[in-house]
Amino acid sequence: MIGRQNSNAAVMFHSVVAERMGLGLTEEKTVDLLQRLGPLTAGEIVQHTGLAPASVSGLIDRLVAKGFVTREKDPADRRRVIVRLDHHRLTGFAPVFDELMNGLDALYATYTEEELAVILDYLRRATAIQVAATGAISGKG
Repeated sequence: MIGRQNSNAAVMFHSVVAERMGLGLTEEKTVDLLQRLGPLTAGEIVQHTGLAPASVSGLIDRLVAKGFVTREKDPADRRRVIVRLDHHRLTGFAPVFDELMNGLDALYATYTEEELAVILDYLRRATAIQVAATGAISGKG
């Protein structure tokens, strides 16, 4: 029950953030992925999200059209395309996350290092399960 409540709260938060940025929810989360991991190929985006390759192609098209990413030929393999985030496009959106980040920092401070390690282990494993389930539903997995 609480896991579903947490999931719903996260989806609603990111829906509002996406709307503020002029993006769809999947677009906003892909921008977040590129911000955290750096430039990725379309195939790597498929691996990290569990989305179907055709869905990722359309997703990248939309992000390019909205000016959030660019496509670049991979210098090592001209057949591959690298999706690169335009960090300048994100200027001004950081304050949207301030209240959440401050609240989470205060929450983290209430746990010991050992407790945080268990929480982190759970989140990593639960995330892998969710990505695999997404892939199974999308036909990728």
